[in-house]
Amino acid sequence: MNEPFRKSDRGTAAIEFALVLPVLLLFTLGIIDVGRLLWTQTTLDRAVLAAARCAAINATTCGTTAHIQSYAVTQAYGLSITSSAFTVTSGTGHICVSASRTYRLIIPWVGDTLNLSANACYPTS
Repeated sequence: MNEPFRKSDRGTAAIEFALVLPVLLLFTLGIIDVGRLLWTQTTLDRAVLAAARCAAINATTCGTTAHIQSYAVTQAYGLSITSSAFTVTSGTGHICVSASRTYRLIIPWVGDTLNLSANACYPTS
C-alpha cells in the first residue's frame, strides 16, 4: 500500500549541515583570530623588550633614539610596523621603550579593531 503523505527523511542532513556550518565557521575563524592576536602581542612585547635591552647595554648599536627605534623594528619579526610606532623615554637610571599598534580583527561584528601596546624598561649602568 502506497501512502501519499508518508514522511520522508531525504534532505535532513543537508538542512542540519546548513544550520551548523555558520556556527562552525565562526568558531574556526574566532580561534584563528585569537591566535593572530596573541602572536601579534607577543611579537610586540618581544620587540620592545629587545630594544630596551639593547639601549641599556649596547651604546654602539642603540646609541640614539632613532637607532633604538630602528632596532625595535628589526626585532618585530613578521609585523609591518614603522619606527614611529616605538617611543623611547629615559629617566634616571633606566631607559624605556614602548609601542602601540592597531590590530584589525577578521570577524567584523565582534569589533573592528583593538589597540595593542607594549612597554619595557631596563636599568642603565
